[in-house]
Amino acid sequence: MTKWIDNRGGMERPAKKKSGAVVLGALALAAALGLTACGGGDISSSSNGGGSSAKCGAFNVAVNPWVGYEADAYVVGTVAKQKLGCTVNYKTLKEEVSWQGFGSGEVDAVLENWGHPELVDKYIKQQKTAVDAGPTGNTGVIGWYVPPWMAKQYPDITDYKNLNKYASMFKTSESGAQGQLLDGDPSFVTNDDALVKNLGLNFKVVYAGSEPALIQAFRQAEQNHTPLIGYFYEPQWFLNEVPLMKVNLPAYTDGCDADAAKVACDYPKYDLNKVVSTKFANSGSPAYNLVKNFKWTNEDQNAVAGYIAKDNMSPDAAAQKWIDANPDKVAAWLK
Repeated sequence: MTKWIDNRGGMERPAKKKSGAVVLGALALAAALGLTACGGGDISSSSNGGGSSAKCGAFNVAVNPWVGYEADAYVVGTVAKQKLGCTVNYKTLKEEVSWQGFGSGEVDAVLENWGHPELVDKYIKQQKTAVDAGPTGNTGVIGWYVPPWMAKQYPDITDYKNLNKYASMFKTSESGAQGQLLDGDPSFVTNDDALVKNLGLNFKVVYAGSEPALIQAFRQAEQNHTPLIGYFYEPQWFLNEVPLMKVNLPAYTDGCDADAAKVACDYPKYDLNKVVSTKFANSGSPAYNLVKNFKWTNEDQNAVAGYIAKDNMSPDAAAQKWIDANPDKVAAWLK
């Protein structure tokens, strides 16, 4: 998701390019920066135009690597394209890289921010290349979860104080003599290494590598009644399919996570928000007002994410289905 580490799940499509000659490389880079402010090939973008207009023009939306964020991006992007005449460019990026794009003009909006005080300090307070664009309406939750069958068979397993007595159950080839705590993408916001150490737990953090891999691991654990404990989060469409049970860690209090190395408390609840480039906020673009007004619920996001991840709809089609079913909410964003 760092002081906390950074992002959420496995969709990055880096397009890295190397030039053969210094002069040609410099000219190519200058041209790329002049046209799209492309930053070193870490950005994958595609235009999804509904025809640009002088009033809106290009609207560059970061797409961070988890399907809930993809739902945000394509719903907002589809509305911007259809209702405002914007040319929408989706930029598939990790979280921190997205914030780097604010200053160059490559990224106009990040539509789901999970706190990141270190990025707020750098880009909003110090560099002043970004500004807060208000809440998304979503409440974010991060924690440790077990499949329902485990919580039913071992009722005390949802108290972290009892985890060590079950540690041997969670051993894998990757965790060795310790129990495995399965995390997602290494770029996700996580304090788990510190938590394991500071709570004295006989576990080792192992990374699944992506959101889809993490989901599949929990799905199989429930289907096959195999032991699994891992990092998970809300909003998340998968919880409608398999209602994972959250483990109770020491309660979060203000400041308990101030020192990343000493964290020994649960994650806070996040009032997720939007962040935009300062230039975009001051541009007069109608897309900025759309972003500022965009607000929906965890259930809304989960519906669109489920269309994409479970029903195998394209992000564009999933967004359109939700938009067609929710005209009043869309109308409120366009006021």
